Amino acid sequence: MQTTQARGVPIRENGGMNILLTGFEPFGGDAINPSWEVARSLQGHVIAGATVHARCLPTSFGGAPEALEAALTLFKPDLVIALGLASGRTEISIERVAVNLIDARIPDNAGERPQDVPVRPDAPAAYFSTLPVKAIRNGLRAAGHPAGLSLTAGAFVCNQVFFELQHRLAGRGVRSGFIHVPALPEQAARAQPSVPSMGLAAQIAAIQLAVAIALESEEASASAAPDEGAPTS
Repeated sequence: MQTTQARGVPIRENGGMNILLTGFEPFGGDAINPSWEVARSLQGHVIAGATVHARCLPTSFGGAPEALEAALTLFKPDLVIALGLASGRTEISIERVAVNLIDARIPDNAGERPQDVPVRPDAPAAYFSTLPVKAIRNGLRAAGHPAGLSLTAGAFVCNQVFFELQHRLAGRGVRSGFIHVPALPEQAARAQPSVPSMGLAAQIAAIQLAVAIALESEEASASAAPDEGAPTS
């Protein structure tokens, strides 16, 4: 696929679409964050005719929304999937709802720990993902990837970014949402107590497939059995 450059953004001569895939920098004492490792591994990939643009967001309440807005403005994406780390989860977690709440259990990377405050005081209590969440779950499971739906993205920077993303894109017809990935084996080996893990190659393959499904699937056509309520955090 031939490309030309305009203000740093690849503009495809065949009119293809842009995908924004975000991850986070390491936090909480870790030296690595699989969400960013996955996103940057897919940088420049063409999936179902659309080009992936990866961006690393700061794990800070002050910096993440600004970085997200800059990426949305630059790429004008047709699909956005934000990724985050959920240590302790056993599978790829497709988040269903972002809540208008920040309640940090640990400080962010800027040392801030806001608690019991809204993401946006003037915004709704929650936003739903506009990704075809059940189609993604079903497609990942069919391909052999452990995956499930989650009803909580937490109350840390992941949920803040999810909420900001849905707020900024509300009514614009852009599919968007959030997916949590498990810890990497090297993170699990250092955790006390131990936590489940998933290798980076498996995470990359799962997210690549999730992107393809999000681009091509109509949720109403997916055979969507109810989720069985797997534990979330």
